[in-house]
Amino acid sequence: MHARRGRVLVALLTVLTLGVLVSGCGVTRGSDDPDNRRLRMFIPNSPGGGYDLTGRAAARAMQDNDLTGRFEIRNVQGASGTVAMQRLLNEKGSDDLMMIMGLGVVGAVYTNKSPATPLEMTPIARLVEEQEGILVPADSPFKTLGDLVAAWKKDPGGITVGGGSGNGGPDHLFPMQLAAAIGVAPKKVRYISYDGGGPLTTALLGEKIDIGMSGLGEFEAQIEEGKLRVLAVSGAKRLDGIDAPTLTEAGVDLVFTNWRGVLAPPDISAQQRAYLTDLLTRMHATKEWQQALVDNGWSDNFATGKEFEDFLVEQDARVADTLKELGLA
Repeated sequence: MHARRGRVLVALLTVLTLGVLVSGCGVTRGSDDPDNRRLRMFIPNSPGGGYDLTGRAAARAMQDNDLTGRFEIRNVQGASGTVAMQRLLNEKGSDDLMMIMGLGVVGAVYTNKSPATPLEMTPIARLVEEQEGILVPADSPFKTLGDLVAAWKKDPGGITVGGGSGNGGPDHLFPMQLAAAIGVAPKKVRYISYDGGGPLTTALLGEKIDIGMSGLGEFEAQIEEGKLRVLAVSGAKRLDGIDAPTLTEAGVDLVFTNWRGVLAPPDISAQQRAYLTDLLTRMHATKEWQQALVDNGWSDNFATGKEFEDFLVEQDARVADTLKELGLA
C-alpha cells in the first residue's frame, strides 16, 4: 500500500512539474487568464535602433499596464530586416509572435529580392511616423526650398544628397521621390549613404554634400545652434519647434513619412488577429505609450484593420515604383 501511494505521489509531482514547464515555455501562463499571455516579438535591427526603441517601448507599455505577460524580445538582424521577415514567414500560423517593421523593411525586401514580403504577413497595426527634413549648412546658398528646386532642375547631377539609409531605406527613398515630384529623373540623383546622423552631420558641416535628407531627431542640437538649417519638412503638417514649411506649403506636391508598425505571421486565426489588434489598441491608449511618443519625438499615426492593410498595399506599390525606376527592384 505504501509503495503504491508513493508511486502515485511521484506521478502526480511529475505531472505538476511538466505543467509548470509547459506554462513557462508556451504561449500562456494559464488558459483561464488570456490577458496574461506570454508573447514573442522580433525586432529587425540592432539594439538601440529605431525599430528596437519602438518595439521595446510598446512591450514595456503593455507589461507595465498588465495587458499581457512577459515578452520575449529578439533582435533578428541581417539584410536590412529581410532576415527577420523570412523568420516571420517561416512561423506561419504561430499565434504568439509579432514583429516590428516599417518603410525601410518594405524597401529592403525589393533591394534584397526577398521572397518574404509584408503583403504575405498578417497586418496588425501602424504605430508611429517620423517626418524627414531637408538639411543644409548655415552658409548654404539655398535659402529656401525654391532655391534648391531651381538649382536641382537646372543641373540634376550638380547636387549631392546625403542620407542615413542605404538603398531602399527612408533617407534614400525620400530624395528619389522628391526628385520625381519636381521633375528630376531619380536616376540622375547623386546620393551618398552615411551610417547614421553623426557621419551625415560631419559631411554636411564639412561641405562634402550639398543637402542632407533624414529624420531630424539626431540633428536637434546643430539646428538649435544654427549650424544647420531646415529648408522643409516632408509630412502633412509642420513640426513643432522647426521653423520650416512642409513640402506642400513650399509648392511641391509630396507627403513622405517614415513609419513603423506591427505584423504577425501568415495564416493566424481571425480570433488571434483580433486579440493582437485589441492588445495594441489598448497599449496605444496607455500613458506610458503616449509618453514614449513625446520622449522619442514620434508622431502618433495609429491605424488597424483595413486602414493599415490599404496603407501597406499603397506603400509597397510606391516603393516598388521608385526602386524599379532606379533599377534596384
